[in-house]
Parts: sequence; C-alpha cells; structure tokens
Amino acid sequence: MSEEKECCCNKTKERSEKEYKDLIHRLNRIEGQIRGIRGMVEKDAYCPDILIQAAAANAALNSFNKALLANHIRTCVTKDILEGKDETVDELVDTLQRLMK
Repeated sequence: MSEEKECCCNKTKERSEKEYKDLIHRLNRIEGQIRGIRGMVEKDAYCPDILIQAAAANAALNSFNKALLANHIRTCVTKDILEGKDETVDELVDTLQRLMK
C-alpha cells in the first residue's frame, strides 16, 4: 500500500501491495469465521461445535499475528537497528511480552 494510513500510535508502516493483500485476505477470512460463530450461537448450535470453530478462528488470528510480526522484524526492526535506534529492540520485547500473555 503506497499511501500512509493514520494510526492511533502516531507511527505508520508502508506495506507492499503483496503484504497488504495477504493481511487483508487473512482478516477477511477471520471475519467470516467470526460471523459464522455468531450464526452458530444465534441458531443454538451445540457448544462443542461452536468451541471448535472458535478455536479455528483463534488459530487463524494467531497465524495473522505471526505473519505480521515476522514482516515487522524483517522490515521495521531491522531498519531501525541498522540506523542505531536501539529502543526498537525494547519495543519489540514489550510487544512479544504482550502477545504471550
């Protein structure tokens, strides 16, 4: 994506078209899974069936996070370290700790 998007944290990331499309595709799939789970709840589906679908959505979201994190490390973190911005390592460590809660 060539245009920078506003972000709540005042930092932005320019993504390649491929990365952008991949992330949006993953999010669209996850959104569909969540809507499916909601439909199951609305139709009084059997609890284990809902739980299995919720676990699948959770796994998809974890996969999204892994892809996003890997790209962040390969691009933003690497660039900042090469530029001597050591605080980026602290930010990465903090992010990893939050992801592992």
